[in-house]
Amino acid sequence: MMANKTELLTDLLIQLNIKLTDEQISRFMRYYEMLIDTNKVMNLTAITDYTEVCIKHFADSLSLINSYDIPQAGDIHILDIGTGAGFPGIPLKIAYPEINITLLDSLSKRVRFLDKVIDELGLNDRGLITTADMRAEDYVKEPGKRESYDLVVSRAVANLRVLSEYALPYVKTDGSFISYKGDNAKEELAESENAINILGGEVCDVNEFTLPGSDITRTLINIKKTRPTPDKYPRKAGLPNKKPL
Repeated sequence: MMANKTELLTDLLIQLNIKLTDEQISRFMRYYEMLIDTNKVMNLTAITDYTEVCIKHFADSLSLINSYDIPQAGDIHILDIGTGAGFPGIPLKIAYPEINITLLDSLSKRVRFLDKVIDELGLNDRGLITTADMRAEDYVKEPGKRESYDLVVSRAVANLRVLSEYALPYVKTDGSFISYKGDNAKEELAESENAINILGGEVCDVNEFTLPGSDITRTLINIKKTRPTPDKYPRKAGLPNKKPL
């Protein structure tokens, strides 16, 4: 049974041109076990079937490589906003252990789960992975966080207009914000043009594809940071969602 499970994940990732070691595959297996065990007492995900988790969480998270060349050497700092149960951040860290990544979520019990995963899987043995229990509008005020990340990612968090105000203030000039979106990506993008421009961004790539092993359409929107975000953004907690730019 375990062989079948590992083969499924391996085959899905090969379709993304990602080849993992046995140790990396084992980490994904353990991550799945922890996710399902914890999900019995805490609402982490509505998706629990192994095949669906592999497609809709693991492969989906790693589909980032369709729009971004992740350096193997690890000379990159990434922020995952609204990571929830660790997506896409944990899969990215397992597949690319040299990267430095911060997992940001506003719910402390989810962050405690992520800390256990990081410890159990030994994810700090190479590049650094850290967690933060704060809202995106507040964490940016912490010393050294504003405009300090090469790449900011976010998956299934908010409408792109709102998400851009959360994310772009963290991105270095010439860095990128990549948003994982579904079928409504083009509509969201059209509605977000003004906000993205105000915040110092410019859409440089919109990549639509089908997730491996499925007929699910996904879109990665790559927004390049072309100039600094005005200091007044993001606005105070709650405002970006109540009154989108």
